[in-house]
Amino acid sequence: MEPSYKFFENRACRYFPCHKGLEDFNCLFCYCPMYFLKKCPGSPSWIERDGVRIKDCTGCTYPHRPENYENIMKVLGHAIRTGND
Repeated sequence: MEPSYKFFENRACRYFPCHKGLEDFNCLFCYCPMYFLKKCPGSPSWIERDGVRIKDCTGCTYPHRPENYENIMKVLGHAIRTGND
C-alpha cells in the first residue's frame, strides 16, 4: 500500500513487525489508540496482577490492519463524544 494519512509502514523500526502474519502492516497506530476502552473491536486478553485487571493487546493485530482504519476512527469518535469506554 502507498503511504497516506490512513496507512504508514515503518520497515526500519527495530521492532518491525511487532506482530507476525500480516501482509500490509499499518504502523500508524503503533500504540493502540483504543487501549483505554474496556470494549474495543480488537481481540485483547485480560490478565490479573495483584488484584487488578490489565488489558493485554499483545496478540491483537486489529489496529495494524489497513482495512480497520475507518472503524477505529468511528470507535474513537464515539468514545470521545459520549465519554463511554
